[in-house]
Amino acid sequence: MRSLAPSMTRSVQAVAEAVASDPAGCARLTVSGLAARTGTSEATVVRAARLLGYPGYRDLRLALAALAAQQESGAAPAVTVDIAVDDPLADVVAKLAHEEAQTLTDTAAGLDLTQLAAAVTALATARRIDVYGVGASALVGQDLAQKLLRIGLVAHAHGDPHLAVTGAVQLGPGDVAVAITHSGSTGDVIEPLRVAFERGATTLALTGRPNAPVAHYADLVLATSAARETQLRPAAMSSRTSQLLVVDCLFVGVAQRTYETAAPALAASYEALAHRHTATSGPSGA
Repeated sequence: MRSLAPSMTRSVQAVAEAVASDPAGCARLTVSGLAARTGTSEATVVRAARLLGYPGYRDLRLALAALAAQQESGAAPAVTVDIAVDDPLADVVAKLAHEEAQTLTDTAAGLDLTQLAAAVTALATARRIDVYGVGASALVGQDLAQKLLRIGLVAHAHGDPHLAVTGAVQLGPGDVAVAITHSGSTGDVIEPLRVAFERGATTLALTGRPNAPVAHYADLVLATSAARETQLRPAAMSSRTSQLLVVDCLFVGVAQRTYETAAPALAASYEALAHRHTATSGPSGA
């Protein structure tokens, strides 16, 4: 809560402060009950839960109950709320699968379809597309760029911040710059997006923090959802799931809009790579 406080509105801060001061009491409240207690709305309570790193209020409420129980017992906190360090592997698989499914559901429910449609239109008609991301988000950016390349669009993924800014300088009206950052405050991603924005390119941000600094330079913002960060499941893992869903939504939307050119381009790429997927019988076939 302390780290996110500067980006919170007063109403969201009210919810966060209530949760921090009385986890046990808040854990017993429904979303409408917590809204009434803090003088806010149900939407604000849900927004506060997401800003604190939870997919929804239900998950925050469960975490509060676990925290309250731990405080009352005086026991040391577990490694994570859901996955313990001594969990059997089968339980780890089941719990992660549940979290992934919940993340996808929350991301789909929270997507702004108007913003998504505008982003699809911008990408489908772009002269050039630059994608920025670092760390795990760089992998997601590469996935988006290679998908767009396969349907005939000019797309580049930049993981190096210096090359990203160098490329952004070349953008202008008719081009699109995409920034992927779960935190929304990664300077190496924000800087090239700012340059592209100032040069007139259409800018798009995929972020788990829609009110974060990256949004200042984004014409369009697509919010992603992620399971809470824990010691055994860092944000780089949980955020990637929702980011990849949004990337797939963008790709399919663009492919639909450009089907007459996308379909032949996709078929040509399959044909060009077909021989690389043919098994050989031995060294003589290498």
